[in-house]
Amino acid sequence: MPSSGDITNFVFNGFAGANLTVDDSATVTPDGVLVLTNGTYLMKGHGVYPGPLHFHSPPPSAVGGTMLSFSTTFVFVILSEYADFSSYGIAFFVAPTNDFTATLPSQYMGLFNTTDVGNATNHIFAVELDTVLNVEYGDIDSNHVGINIDGLRSLTAAPAAYYDDGSGGELRNMTLISGEAMQVWVDYDGMTTELNVTLAPLRVPKPKRPLLSHAVDLSNVITATSYVGFASSLGSMSSRHCILGWSFSLNNGSAPSLDYSKLPNPPIAANGNGRSKTVVEAVVPIGIVVTLAVVTCAFVFVRRRVKYGELREEWEDEFGPYRFSYKDLYHATDGFADTHLLGVGGFGKVYKGVLLLLPSASSTTLEVAVKKVSHDSRQGIREFVAEIMTIGRLQHRNLVRLLGYCRRRGELLLVYEYMPNGSLDRFLYDPGREPALHWGKRFRIIKDVALGLYYLHNSCEQVIVHRDVKASNVLLDDKMSGHLGDFGLARLHDHGANPRTTRLVGTIGYLAPELARTSKATPLTDVFAFGVFILEVTCGRRPIEEDEEEGGDCVLLVDWVLRRWSERKLGDCVDAGLQGEYDAGEASMVLKLGMLCAHAVPRERPTMAQVVQYLDGTLRLPEPSPMALGLAAMAAMRRDGFDSYAMWPSDASHGTVSDLSGGR
Repeated sequence: MPSSGDITNFVFNGFAGANLTVDDSATVTPDGVLVLTNGTYLMKGHGVYPGPLHFHSPPPSAVGGTMLSFSTTFVFVILSEYADFSSYGIAFFVAPTNDFTATLPSQYMGLFNTTDVGNATNHIFAVELDTVLNVEYGDIDSNHVGINIDGLRSLTAAPAAYYDDGSGGELRNMTLISGEAMQVWVDYDGMTTELNVTLAPLRVPKPKRPLLSHAVDLSNVITATSYVGFASSLGSMSSRHCILGWSFSLNNGSAPSLDYSKLPNPPIAANGNGRSKTVVEAVVPIGIVVTLAVVTCAFVFVRRRVKYGELREEWEDEFGPYRFSYKDLYHATDGFADTHLLGVGGFGKVYKGVLLLLPSASSTTLEVAVKKVSHDSRQGIREFVAEIMTIGRLQHRNLVRLLGYCRRRGELLLVYEYMPNGSLDRFLYDPGREPALHWGKRFRIIKDVALGLYYLHNSCEQVIVHRDVKASNVLLDDKMSGHLGDFGLARLHDHGANPRTTRLVGTIGYLAPELARTSKATPLTDVFAFGVFILEVTCGRRPIEEDEEEGGDCVLLVDWVLRRWSERKLGDCVDAGLQGEYDAGEASMVLKLGMLCAHAVPRERPTMAQVVQYLDGTLRLPEPSPMALGLAAMAAMRRDGFDSYAMWPSDASHGTVSDLSGGR
């Protein structure tokens, strides 16, 4: 049997019994359909030819040799839950690996993650069939074909269409999420470096004119030994992305033709299109029955419209994939029953919900957290939705994922991934929770939050300031990993939904002193709050507490730690609930780092990049002393700041805000 490197042609008229590698949500159905996404939210799937192919001749060690020509054709169908919206699309790719465990779903298409997208070291070529308008990567619309190199920003793209040879080459539009099977041809000439991508409905002969034609030298992109296959992913919208047939040719002319008669039938469309209909053959008296039926239907229709009525405007079209129906959220939470209530905050109530997915999905439910917030649709809601959905596109393992939203008569509902262990503050302060969270987990959570903040400050196209870093906004997954959550909500209050708020947002005790004077949030005000958070986790104390030594007066945690440090009793600050079972060196370093982050002078605080290095031990923490930090000056400044905070409404745990504040 020849090695995979000697194979130049293959044809799959359906994938039943085919030698194909699938992973994550991808499966092959008994009748031979390659289903890349099975309807499960936030999943990815790949179908890859199992052996590597040699794309250079003669095969050099890496890249830069003579690039061979290749050709492929495949038939696909996208079955969307809704007629107007889908959740991302399908990509044909050539990549140096078939291991995509480190990649992310949603806009990353299962091919990239937050750190490598756009890097030339990826050596990934892809043709995307994209069904989501992603402004971050310059998408032209939510129904296009694009040619991508090493990232998600297309070299060239065009709305999905084909040139109809039967009508003199007229361009006819196509809808990728129509539920109809379509065929794609990708042809690359290694000599001329011309790349052509052609699209047409199934059974329509290959058009003479390609939809996309682009000159690109792939010899430095595609490695000598590479894998070919398909990738797809879901965000918050449930849909199925299927491949019905595939052929490929390397250095041997055009890809072999597919035998349409042997292709499997696609699954039933997710929105119900294509389902068989039955004929009612019974004959009954229809006068009174029809009248009663009409009245009943009208009553039910009006009642359902009132019960499940939503607000939807044209400007929301670009956010379609992130839009949940109120009906689905209502049923997911049993009508927002008190038994599903997870918590109540300054912005409203949070409920646990269980969303039902497509019946064919391997996992038929998804647990979510639904936050209900009041809003005035006339005051900035468009800008607010745009901002939170921009943030919703971000993905990092230490950020709580915002899946989408829904609007309904004065209410905004935000849908987040569910964190089964709840918020960190419950583990720190719940008197009935024993034993105390051990030191190893606390140190790990501090690192997790640091990485999440580092990503917001340094790894996004725009700097994102969180503005409300605190223990109650750190949520814990089933492995007790920390995820920083709650983006964007304080901005809603800026638009007038809560008349008691102003642009100074945050939570008392975490606010940097300069905010009382300037009200201007920066990455360094986040660093200050993170410093207080570090002290909170290490000491097991709230940022402001009554201190018996001070006659019952309220004392800031920063001042409390500083005083003990100046008395050379820094070790006494560690949470007594740990019963002495902790790494003294780590605890000392963390306390000093927390004090350095909470320095009264912004320019003296480290950046989050430095904080991550301090916590990893790759950068040595300076050895500040209480005197070097300016004990007297800091105490005076914080007393002034605290006086300002004290004038704030006592119940103003002002949630969060995400500030898109320009480039890095």
